[in-house]
Amino acid sequence: MSSRHRTTPDPLNVPAFKLYGETGVAGAEMLHVEEIASRSRLYRWEIDAHVHRGLHQIVWLRSGTADASLDEARQRCTGPVAIIIPPGTVHAFRFAPDSQGHVLTLSPRLLVEGDSPAVGDALRALFARPQLLGLGAADAAVDRVESLVSELAAECLSPGPAGAPVPVWLARALVWRLAQICQRQSEGRDRGGRAHQALFTRFVVMVEAHFLEHWPMSRYAAQLGLTQDRLNRLVRAEAGRSALALVHERLAREACRRVIYVAAPISRLAFELGFEDPAYFCRFFRRHTGRSPREYRAAHVVDARGLGMATPDGVAGIS
Repeated sequence: MSSRHRTTPDPLNVPAFKLYGETGVAGAEMLHVEEIASRSRLYRWEIDAHVHRGLHQIVWLRSGTADASLDEARQRCTGPVAIIIPPGTVHAFRFAPDSQGHVLTLSPRLLVEGDSPAVGDALRALFARPQLLGLGAADAAVDRVESLVSELAAECLSPGPAGAPVPVWLARALVWRLAQICQRQSEGRDRGGRAHQALFTRFVVMVEAHFLEHWPMSRYAAQLGLTQDRLNRLVRAEAGRSALALVHERLAREACRRVIYVAAPISRLAFELGFEDPAYFCRFFRRHTGRSPREYRAAHVVDARGLGMATPDGVAGIS
């Protein structure tokens, strides 16, 4: 995206257009469709930041790519994709030359007047926020959306008698169809999120059962039916750190507990915690706590005495 699209524009200084480059107040009956190229080509395929007051807009990018800015969000998208722009959203585009598609701009009153509560619900759901509805090229919905958009464009280019209902019917059908796609994708994300959470929970339970056995990450992954890369991506998404880091954190917590409360030499604790080399255990412990096991033990004994708390039997003086 060019540098003039990189900064977040000040909403007070962003121009408001009826259509890009055209000032004026949009009427309650406004319904306009045009090809992406018809206007973008005039501006070298770059549409600077602007807003539409009281107007809803759908950019249907059938093929090609675009760098899209929607308020604070910036994203590169590749067709087929529907870009949903609620009223008042600051938006800007940089299209790849010869991108194919249409831009639909409409007044909401035109769609919701009359007996069509389902259309009103669809309109509110679809334009609840700025968003990109990406579709796979083989998705059957692509042909349905393309057919509706093409028919609507043809009707607007060759209008029938004044007040002809066909363009409005087609616009309503398009909004309803895109709202259904939006709901389907949202439900898919929810199912995927629940599946990820379930897998993460299984991993945490497995760690609790086997962290003292020092399982390699490959074994955890295999038990979950995942690759190590997928396991790491899963844990990072849910916990913000790698799978190995999470296992080491659990092991370090157990080591701290035993160093404080178990009256035994550090070398014995190391073996009980699954470390064959006590020296390696000491390095591991220092890496996670900033202290050696003996320093950590001594500090907590002093803290407990200073607070007037009972210290674990036999801890003081153990080397």
